[in-house]
Amino acid sequence: MSFLDKATVEGGTQYYKVKTNAKAFAFKNYGFKETASGNFQLVRPLDTNPQNKQSPKLKITVAKDLKTLKMSITTANGLKPLNIFKGDQQKKKQDQFRYIMADMIHFGCFEKVED
Repeated sequence: MSFLDKATVEGGTQYYKVKTNAKAFAFKNYGFKETASGNFQLVRPLDTNPQNKQSPKLKITVAKDLKTLKMSITTANGLKPLNIFKGDQQKKKQDQFRYIMADMIHFGCFEKVED
């Protein structure tokens, strides 16, 4: 998957982009880890129960120039992409995803954009 100006997860309808005036320290303070290539990556489970090791994970990578990103939701081992927006049985995970994204918007990392 390549870096894009705006991105969403599989099945998602809301797109996000890196905030124009975002700073690297905002991503680091939020919990993003710097990769060997200089990009910033966050991997966060979508389960509010920390004991659940089988929870799907939200994975967001922001390019080192802080202009482009890629994002996905994967299985717990990170090998297979998931669509949590298919059906109503994933409602809690959908709410958790929206909460995490709203928090990162409030933190100054991302902003919502129209499709």
